[in-house]
Parts: sequence; C-alpha cells; structure tokens
Amino acid sequence: MFSLDYTPIFHQLHSTKIIPVLTISSPSDAVPLAATLAEQGLNAVEITFRTEAAAKAISEIAYSLPQVTLCAGTVLTPEQAELAVRSGAQAVISPGINPETIDWCLSNHVPIIPGCATPSEVEFCMRRGLSLVKLFPAAVLGGTALLNALKGPYPSMKFMPTGGIRPENAAEYLQLSNVWCCGGTWIAPQSLLNDGNFGAIGSLAAEAFAIAHP
Repeated sequence: MFSLDYTPIFHQLHSTKIIPVLTISSPSDAVPLAATLAEQGLNAVEITFRTEAAAKAISEIAYSLPQVTLCAGTVLTPEQAELAVRSGAQAVISPGINPETIDWCLSNHVPIIPGCATPSEVEFCMRRGLSLVKLFPAAVLGGTALLNALKGPYPSMKFMPTGGIRPENAAEYLQLSNVWCCGGTWIAPQSLLNDGNFGAIGSLAAEAFAIAHP
C-alpha cells in the first residue's frame, strides 16, 4: 500500500510543500511552464484533466523534464487514470471518492490521493489502506479549523488541502501537523498562461517557494 514512509512520490510532494495546480489548454505551454516552476524550486506539479490537452501536456513534461514530479489531477474515471499513467503521470489525484478509480490505482500500483470532504470519506480511504488524501474544496469546508478537528479521530491521516489556498493563508495550513502539502491554484492563473507571461508566473512561484520554505 502507499505508506507515507515508503512512497517516494509522496516524499517529493512533502519536500515541495506547495504543489502548483495547473490547467493547461495548449500543450506548447506545458514544458516552458513546468520549467519556470522548477527554476523557482517547485519541482512537483498537478496537471488537471480539465482540458483535452492534459494528457499531451503530461507527456511533454515527462519527456523533457524528467526531474519534475508529475501528478494527474481531476481524474474522475479508471480510464482517465490509465491515460494519465500511460502519458507519464506518477500519481493520480481526484477531487472526490470514486471507488473504481481508487481500486484501479491500487491494483496497478499507482499512488492515488483521493479527495475527501467528510469524516466518512476519510474512513473509506483508511479502509483502502491510504494514508494521504486531498481535502477539497478546503476553504469552503472549513479550512484549518476542519483540519484541526480531524487530527483527533484520525491522527495517522495526512492531508493535501486544495481550494482556497492563497499566499496569505498557505503558511497557516502548512504549519498543521496533519498537512502533508498544499495545492496552489493561484501560481499559474489562466490569464497569465493565455498571455504567455511566464515571468509573472515565475514571480508567483518564487513567492510560493518562499512561503513553503521560510
């Protein structure tokens, strides 16, 4: 199973601390974007399956930048999980609980971080032997207050809160003992990607790295 002690991908996420969550519409943006983030110390990314370019973007980064840890996000089906892995993704992240997707990943030895919003969902993942889950949408659900409340009944579970994490509150999340890393959707906004403004994205990435590694 995917123990935090023995899963290298999880350790790379923990080392990066703030994981850029990227929605890429054009595969040609994939490598320059990932390179910009890596130059600022963010060596792990989540590429969401919210566009048709997702698989190609993962493939381009995997080929050109093998040092970047690649997670596929917004994975909703086993078929998407399989496509993501064939494209070069090293882990799968989902916004919610999909038992078929979780079981496909477990059967194929693919690290998966399912999204949880309730204690019942956390317990579902625990029964599958998982020790790292995504809290989504984190801010809407209660943010750090909810994470603090979950420490008591689930002391061994670690979380990757995503959704509503910003520069002004990221450090507060990362200080919690049950937060393994955070997803950062603000680091590469669509407006900057559309403009090809990798310089501004680099500045946001450098800010995120400084927050994560004070």
